[in-house]
Amino acid sequence: MLTLKAQMKHLYNEREACEALGIALTSLYSILDEHVFNDGTPRPPNVEFTSSDLLMLSYWVEKMPVEMENVLTMPAKA
Repeated sequence: MLTLKAQMKHLYNEREACEALGIALTSLYSILDEHVFNDGTPRPPNVEFTSSDLLMLSYWVEKMPVEMENVLTMPAKA
């Protein structure tokens, strides 16, 4: 029988999620804004994640261009 050495947490805060995903906090916010809070509702100030949430976020992290992770997008001209 397989036993896990590390115990899984029930909830992860934003910083813990970033550490688990290997991304910067700004990248996490970009992913959330693009894929989760994209219906006009604002992103809550403190988001907590389950392990299932991290699994879905990891899918979007893989789709994110690596070279663009630290690049800021210029705002659209009015």
